Amino acid sequence: MDYCLLLPFTLGISLLWPCFMATEISQTEEVKHPVDSHLRVKRGWMWNQFFVPEEMNKTNYHIGQLRSDLDNGNNSFQYKLLGAGAGSIFVIDERTGDIFAVQKLDREERSLYTLRAQVIDGTTGRAVEPESEFVIRVSDINDNEPKFLDEPYEAIVPEMSPEGTLVIQVTANDADDPSSGNNARLLYSLLQGQPYFSIEPTTGIIRTSSKMDRELQDEYWVIIQAKDMLGQPGGLSGTTSVLIKLSDVNDNKPIFKESFYRLTVSEAAPTGTSIGKIMAYDNDIGENAEMDYSIEDDSQTFDIITNNETQEGIVILKKKVDFEHQNDYRIRANVKNRHVDKQLLKYHVEASSTLIKVQVEDEDEPPVFLLPYYLFEVFEGRPHGSFVGTVSATDPDQRSSPIRYSMTRSKMFNIDDNGTIITTNALDREISAWYNLSITATEKYNVQQISAVPVYVQVLNINDHAPEFSEYYDTYVCENADPGQIPQIFEKSANTGNS
Repeated sequence: MDYCLLLPFTLGISLLWPCFMATEISQTEEVKHPVDSHLRVKRGWMWNQFFVPEEMNKTNYHIGQLRSDLDNGNNSFQYKLLGAGAGSIFVIDERTGDIFAVQKLDREERSLYTLRAQVIDGTTGRAVEPESEFVIRVSDINDNEPKFLDEPYEAIVPEMSPEGTLVIQVTANDADDPSSGNNARLLYSLLQGQPYFSIEPTTGIIRTSSKMDRELQDEYWVIIQAKDMLGQPGGLSGTTSVLIKLSDVNDNKPIFKESFYRLTVSEAAPTGTSIGKIMAYDNDIGENAEMDYSIEDDSQTFDIITNNETQEGIVILKKKVDFEHQNDYRIRANVKNRHVDKQLLKYHVEASSTLIKVQVEDEDEPPVFLLPYYLFEVFEGRPHGSFVGTVSATDPDQRSSPIRYSMTRSKMFNIDDNGTIITTNALDREISAWYNLSITATEKYNVQQISAVPVYVQVLNINDHAPEFSEYYDTYVCENADPGQIPQIFEKSANTGNS
């Protein structure tokens, strides 16, 4: 129905005349006639909502018309507009009642204006009709693109997650009127991120669409588009980026960098000495890369401990080694993860192993005497140069050195290069029955390597002294002594035993 074609038909009825279709609500109300207070008539109000499109660039855009049915067209009535925006945003032709918008409107700033209309008799200055309230609504156009909330987006999902695993939900907002067609109805799509991710078009939920290995790629940039008008051509769109990082799971076992290691240790090294390092690598990170090393068959000579900071295996000397006894060792070392998820045991069935060869280095050791001490016997009175005994020492090293012998200063003995001890003076047991000697063996090519051994020489007695009376004796015999009675006297001898 075109309200512009309607004719006034009831006395005292004020009509709001839009020049386009508007929402109408009709009601009947009994009012007093402003001219004759004693006259009561049934009045029919035509309540209308006016609409004006937002962002309209046309100046003096005609919205509609206010008109009283009492207006006979003689220009005696004046129409007034009151309320928010009256006179600045909306103006009225006081003669005709036509309403105009004189400014461009933005529905997202304000979607509704409530105004009041008055009809004044120009000759009397009195109100022809009671003041009436009406609404002008700003109708929506699709002038806002979707905008994503809570940017920037970042999500973490475990690597190797099954297809369909929830990653994150993104949400966009469209400032247009959600009740106005499809202006604010959005559809989400994936511009970048296939084939690893997918997005639900209506919810913005991102899910995995394939299994991903963090060791191959640890993060992905996904670009999401939100488009209004349900994605139809001509709709506006907005985009956002989502950084998706893959968290590590323990899906890799440690593997030795080398299949064979060669280490050396000096035979002089004390127990607890670190003799070398071995290294395994694990493509996982953090706790999933922590590992423990061990030696197969529980070696009695070596052990391996783990450096928790570097994850290196440190080979430790557990027992002293002797080059002359064994100059090389072969041990096998294993490595495994310290923390293994039961659900990932299939990745850790077999431990990685490596072979370690430990070469014992010969240490230049001092000569070693064949006996811890020597005991020789020699008779007293032997001439100068008499043989006493022989000591012997050897160089335990693989490259043995000739040995030289010497003794502490002695006036009675001497030793030659072969370790033979001889007398340098005649020995007298009665002067000294024992001699304590210290024999030193020195390597010829390394005089710093010295060993010493004690030698004990016992001087044996010979019958080289005649008996002597111990004192002068005066012997007395009793006069009545029996025949055959013998007086006793004593002698002493410097010799021992029966000499």
